[in-house]
Amino acid sequence: MNFKHCKHIYYAFIAIVLYTCSSPKSNSGVVKTIDEFNQAVSKSQPGDVITLANGVWKNTELLFEAKGTAENPITLTVEEKGKVTLEGASNLRIAGEYLVVKGLIFVNGYTPTNEVISFRKSENEVSNNCRLTECVIDNYSNPQRDEQDYWIAIYGKNNRIDHNHIVGKKNLGVTMIVGLDTEDSRANHHQIDHNYFGPRPTFGNNGGETLRIGTSHNALENSNTLVESNYFDRCNGEHEIISNKSGQNTFKYNTFFECTGTLTMRHGNETMVDGNVFIGNGKPSTGGVRVINEKQTVINNYHIGLTGYRFRGAFVMMNGVPNSPPNRYVQVTDALVKNNTFINCDNIQLCAGSDAERSAPPVNSSITDNIFYHESKSNLFTVYDDISGVTFKNNITSKNVDKTIPNGFENAEIKLVKNEQGFLIPESNAIKTKITISPNIATKENTGVSWYSKDVNPAALNSGKTIKVKPGINTLYDVIKTSEAGDVIALEAGETYWLTKTVAIPHPLTFKTLGDKEAIVLFEKMAAFEIQNGGSLSLEGITFDGAQSPDYAGNTVIRTSKNSMIDNYKLFIDNCTFKNLVVNHSFDVVKVSKNTFADTLSIQNSRFENITGHIVALDKETDDVGAYNAEYVIIKNNSFKDVQGAALRLYRGGTDESTFGPFLEIDHNVLDNVGHGKRNKYNAAISLYGVQVNEIQNNIFQNTKGLKMHLVVGEPIVKVLNNNFFNSELIDVTGDQKYTIENLWKEAPSFLKESYKLNDKSPLKGRATDGYDLGLLYK
Repeated sequence: MNFKHCKHIYYAFIAIVLYTCSSPKSNSGVVKTIDEFNQAVSKSQPGDVITLANGVWKNTELLFEAKGTAENPITLTVEEKGKVTLEGASNLRIAGEYLVVKGLIFVNGYTPTNEVISFRKSENEVSNNCRLTECVIDNYSNPQRDEQDYWIAIYGKNNRIDHNHIVGKKNLGVTMIVGLDTEDSRANHHQIDHNYFGPRPTFGNNGGETLRIGTSHNALENSNTLVESNYFDRCNGEHEIISNKSGQNTFKYNTFFECTGTLTMRHGNETMVDGNVFIGNGKPSTGGVRVINEKQTVINNYHIGLTGYRFRGAFVMMNGVPNSPPNRYVQVTDALVKNNTFINCDNIQLCAGSDAERSAPPVNSSITDNIFYHESKSNLFTVYDDISGVTFKNNITSKNVDKTIPNGFENAEIKLVKNEQGFLIPESNAIKTKITISPNIATKENTGVSWYSKDVNPAALNSGKTIKVKPGINTLYDVIKTSEAGDVIALEAGETYWLTKTVAIPHPLTFKTLGDKEAIVLFEKMAAFEIQNGGSLSLEGITFDGAQSPDYAGNTVIRTSKNSMIDNYKLFIDNCTFKNLVVNHSFDVVKVSKNTFADTLSIQNSRFENITGHIVALDKETDDVGAYNAEYVIIKNNSFKDVQGAALRLYRGGTDESTFGPFLEIDHNVLDNVGHGKRNKYNAAISLYGVQVNEIQNNIFQNTKGLKMHLVVGEPIVKVLNNNFFNSELIDVTGDQKYTIENLWKEAPSFLKESYKLNDKSPLKGRATDGYDLGLLYK
C-alpha cells in the first residue's frame, strides 16, 4: 500500500471521528441494567428507541421521563416480545410528552407502590400525548387481599391505552382508573381501545371494578374519555364492571362476556353508551347498563342471555335522591334509551333502588324503539315507583311478554336469525329498522396482544390423575408432595388413615373413598386439612373421627390459611361423616380466616354427630363494609345431631351495595338437638346476617335452637318455605326489609327407628316443595 493511499485513509478516519464527536448521539439501543436504562432516558432525544434486553427484570422501578414530539416520539420497548418480564416489586411511571411504551410484561410479583403503571411521576408531573400499547399485566396481585392498588392509572391529557392484555387482579383496587384529581387531568380526551380485560374473580367486597373514570369527588367534572372496542371477559369483581364517575365519556363497541355486573353511570352527566354487546350465556348475575344522573344516552346496544336482577339487570334505570349531592344518586333526567335489543334477558328494572331516601323517579326521559324478546319468561319488567316521567314509544316485545307498562309497547311475532358475526338477530314485520352489530365490535381476537395467550384454564377439581393411597400414618400427608392440581387421592374402603400432621392443600385436590364403606381419617393435630392460597378441596365418602384429636380450643377438621388468600377457593363435602368432635372447648368442622373467600362452599348428603363447636362459621369479615367470606353456600340433604354450636353462621355486615352475595341454599336437612351449647354465641341453630339471597326450604328442626335472620341492604330475596319446627325455637327475623315465610309447621316428625326417614304416618310426608318428604331425601 503506497503512502498516498494510507494518507487518504487517515484523513477519512479523522473526519469520521470529528463528525462523531460533533454530531448529536443517537440514544437508540439495548439496555441491560436499570442504570443503563436511567442513563438512556436522561439522554433521550425525539425519535430515540430504548430497548430492554431479554430476560427477567426483577424488583425494577422504571421512570420513563422524557419529551418527544408528535413526529418523533421516544419509545420504550423490548428486545423480543414475550421475552422481557418485570417481576417482583416492579412498576413503571411515565411522565412527559409523546412517549410510547410497548411490549412490557408484569408478572410474578406486585407493585411496591399504589400503581403498577402510572401516567405521572408526581401530582404535577403528568403524561400528555403518550401511548401504552401491547403490554401485559398478568396476575400481578398483592398477596394481601385487602391491600389496595391500581394496575393502570391514567393522568394528564390525550393519552392512548390500546391493545394491552390485563388479566387476573385479585386484591383490592380498581384494575384501571382515569384520575381527575388535578386540573391537568380533566377534559383529558384519553382513548382506551382494543384492550383485553381478562377474568377478574368475584372479590366479595367493594373495590373490585375493572375500569373507573373519575371518583365521587370529581362527579361534576368532564373527563371526555373514549372507551372503545375493548373486550371484558368474565370481569366479576363487583357489580360495577365499569364505574363511570365523571361527565361526557363515551363507551362504544365494547363486548362484555359473562360479566357479573353492569356498565354503571354512577356519577357524571352526558354519558354516551353506544353499540356495545353484553353476552350473559345464562350465567348468574350477568347484567347490562345501569343509568343514573342527567342527560345519559343509551343507544344501539345488544344484550343476550343476561340473568341479573336488581342493580345487575339487563337494563336498570334508577331512582335518585331529591336534590342529591353529586356523590349520592342524582335523579335520572333527560335520559334517552333507544334502538337497544334484548334477547332472553330476564330483568328490566325501572325506578330501581326506590326507598325512603331514593324517592325521586326518572323525569323527562324516553325509552323508544327497543326490542325485548324472551323465549320463555313473560314478566321482564319490574317497576318500583312512578314512571310517568318516562315516555315509552315504539317498543316491540315478543308475544309472550306481559304488558306491565300499558302504553308504548307492541307484542309481535319475532324470530331469531343468526347473522354473519354469529349473533342472533330478531326479525319481525313490526321491526322497521334492521338490527346490526358494528364491525368495530370487540372480539377476543382483535383485542389485547397476539403473542400472549388468552386461554388460561387453571386445573379444576377432579380433572387430574387418580392416586391410590395405602392406609397408615401420614400417607395422606406424604402424597401431597407428588400431587398435581386436579388430582384425585383415592382411599381404600373401610381402612383407617392416621394424621400426625396437618395436610396442606396447595392446589385443587379431591380425597375420596373407592368403595361403599367409608375410609376413616383420625388426626392428632388441631386441623386435618388446611386450604392454602391456590388450593381447593373436595371430600367424598370419608369419615372424620375426632376421637384422637387434642383437647384444645380452636380445633377444626378443615381450615383456611391464617394468611390472606388472594385466590378464591372451593370446598365440596359430599357423603361424608363427621363425628366425635368433642373437647372441653369448641371443635368446629370448617373454620375460615379473615381475607379468605370461597366461590362455593357446598355440604351435601353428609352426617354430623356429637360435635361441640360449629359446623361452618363464615363470619370473619366484621369490618361492616359489605365484605363476606363466601359467595355461594349450599347445605343440602344433611343430618346434624347433637351439635352444640350452630350448623351455619353466615355474615355480611354494613350497607354497601357493591356486591350481591352471599347466596344461600339450605334444603332438605334435619337438625336434631342443634345449637344448645353454652359457647354458642349466636344462640341459634342457623344464624344469618345480611345474606342477600336466602332459600331455606324443606328442613326439619327438632329439639333445636331457631333460625335467626337479620336483613339489610337493598331488597334481599327471602324464600323460606315448608319448614318444620318441632319442640324448637322458631324463626326470628329482624331488619327493615320485606320478607315472606310460608308453611311453617310444628308437627312431630315421626322418624323410623335409628334413622331420619319418616314413617308412613308422618304428617310431613310429601310436603316438600318438590313433592318429596320433608327432611332427608330417600329416593
